[in-house]
Formats: sequence, structure tokens, C-alpha cells
Amino acid sequence: MSEYQYYEFVAIDQPLTSAQMAELRARSTRATITPTSFVNVYHWGDLKGDPIDWMRRYFDAFVYVANWCSCRFALRFPCNVFAVKELSSFMTERALTLEKSSDHWIIEWGLSESEDYDRFGSEQGEGWMGRLVALRDELLRGDYRALYLGWLAGVTAGEVAEDCLEPDIPPGLLRLTAAQQSLAEFIEVDPDLLAAAASESPGMDDESSDTEVEMDEWLENVGIDEARASLKLLLKGQSQQAERQLRLRFLAWQKGRALQAERLKERRSVAELWKKAEVARKSRLRRAEEDLAQLKAEQRRRREAHLAMLAADFGSHWSAVDRMAEQGIASAYQEATQALADLSEAYDLHASRAEFDARFRGFAERHGRRTALVRRLKSAGLWR
Repeated sequence: MSEYQYYEFVAIDQPLTSAQMAELRARSTRATITPTSFVNVYHWGDLKGDPIDWMRRYFDAFVYVANWCSCRFALRFPCNVFAVKELSSFMTERALTLEKSSDHWIIEWGLSESEDYDRFGSEQGEGWMGRLVALRDELLRGDYRALYLGWLAGVTAGEVAEDCLEPDIPPGLLRLTAAQQSLAEFIEVDPDLLAAAASESPGMDDESSDTEVEMDEWLENVGIDEARASLKLLLKGQSQQAERQLRLRFLAWQKGRALQAERLKERRSVAELWKKAEVARKSRLRRAEEDLAQLKAEQRRRREAHLAMLAADFGSHWSAVDRMAEQGIASAYQEATQALADLSEAYDLHASRAEFDARFRGFAERHGRRTALVRRLKSAGLWR
């Protein structure tokens, strides 16, 4: 299998300048470079640069996929978006890492080694950026589910000790967004571990009523200068920045309340999560067995209805098989073979094997010189 590496970078907050595009072109003559992106595939060689350094200098999002079962996804955020304390509890050795430059946070999710060789043998990197990049806006709006998924990936990979406690449980783990579902797939979060973690995650709707009350309480104490600054940003067309600043202030106030300290006491250990994951796994397998049994029962019901229809008029169906054989082409021979197999089973259920054998001998006498047909009938176990 030949080497395959896929690199994609996206600039979101600010497009690349002409000088920056020229710098990137000097690193690669084959890459597709636009004011907002850099994309290249390598079947030999490698990127002439450090992806994280490029994130510091040029880009806000990065995706990497290699066919040796490795992948990475990184996002860049302005420094004022997060405090190190709220990010550090989610970090692991490799699955979710954090870097702070002079102006930005760079958060990276990674899968160092996968056992799903089929996935990486057939999967290409195209499309992952489109599926994952919405996580940036979600995190900017204070939705930390992507961070928790990164921590769970670290638990899945064995990077987190069993006596470690989980970070704060974000609401809504039972109903992930499309981007969050894609992230869980991308970094291969154990689905049973995710189900176990989500079992005690409050729903987004459950949180909304409490949050509305807290918002009203916080807004009562917002100063006129603070409110005026936010309104000014809105008038200048900087709505995302205004929302970000307001949300950050609200979240900082919210986290300082006694309720947050109470939630910390409810955190579970990694060992407890794995026990719950085993229960979730057994439940999932049981449901899968029940679903499979139901599917097989439905397929059998349809099969029996089809065979009963054949038995209602055996004569016409034998005539149809003769016409298929007389066409003398491979596709018709294949149809005739399948039709004879169905007739054989219909005779077993609704007539007798002796009757089928008698009718089949007549068919064999009429078409026995069609060697391609006979070969198919022998392969199907019908020609003896």
C-alpha cells in the first residue's frame, strides 16, 4: 500500500495576505492555495513545515489524515476566549493537547494509532474539515462538549489513569451536534464509554431554564459602560466578537457561583466510567441481537410470502424459467438459476421434492446443452 498523507488548513478570522500565500507557495509547488486555505496530498515526502507553527502564523483550523492509522484536528482561538484553568482539566497526553502562543490558544485533537485498518485503508482526508470546522463556533459560544470528547478519546486510548476524575460534565452529551458526532468518529471515542458519560449529562433543555434565570440575574448587574461597549460592537458589524465577550463575562460569573462547586463533587472516576461503559456495551449488544432477530424474522416472512406466491401457479413460473434459458445470455442464465432455486424451496414448503425433481428433469432435457447455464446450476447445487 502506497503512502498517503492529507493536509488541509483553513483561515477563518482573517484571510491570507499575498505575502503569506507566497511564503506557503515556496513550501509547496503542488498545493492548492487560496486566501483562505491550503490543501495538499503527499504520496511521498512530507509537508515542509510544522503544522502547529503554521497554525500560529496563518490558520485557524487544521486537518491531517495518514493511512498509517493516524489523524489530527486543530483549532486556533484568540487568547481572551479561554482561561487556562477551564481548559487544563480536559487535556490528555496525546488525544487532546493545548498550546498557548503570544496571541492564541491552539487546541489539538489527535488519534495516534487506530486498529481500524479498513477505515484508513479506504478513507481519504477530503471532507473532514467541512464536518469538523463548526466545532470552532460551538466552542466560541461556550459549548465544551468537543473538549469533553477529546478527554474521552484520551480515556479510550488509555492515557488517563483510572483514579482520575472526569472534567465538568457539559450538558447535551446525549444529543451531540453533527460536528461533535463527526469528532467522536474522527478520534474514535469508545461509543460505550460515551454512552456511559452521557448518562449523567444534563440535557440542553434542562439547562436552559436555569440558565435563563441566571442570565436575568447577571444582566441586572451589567454596567452601562459594559452594555454600551457591546452595543457598539453590534453597530460596527462585529456581532461575533460582541457575543463572545458577553458570553465570556457571563460564564466567568456563572462559574464563580456555589452551584459550580457542587457540580464538581459529582464527577466520576475513569474506573467508574469504564464500569458504566461495560453495562452500556452489554445493553447495546443485546439491542443489536434483538434488532437482528427482528430483521431476520421480517426477511423470512417476506420470503415465505414470495414462495407461497410461486406455489399458487407453478406452471407459469416454469414457463418463465424456460424463456429465460432460451435467451442464451449470461444475465438471463443467472436469473433462471435464482428462479429455479426459489422454485425448489417453494416445492419443499408447499408441494414435494419429487414433484420438483420431475419438472427439473424435463427442464434439464430441454436446456442441458447450454454449458454456461449448467455450470451455474451446478454451482447453485441444483444440477446433480
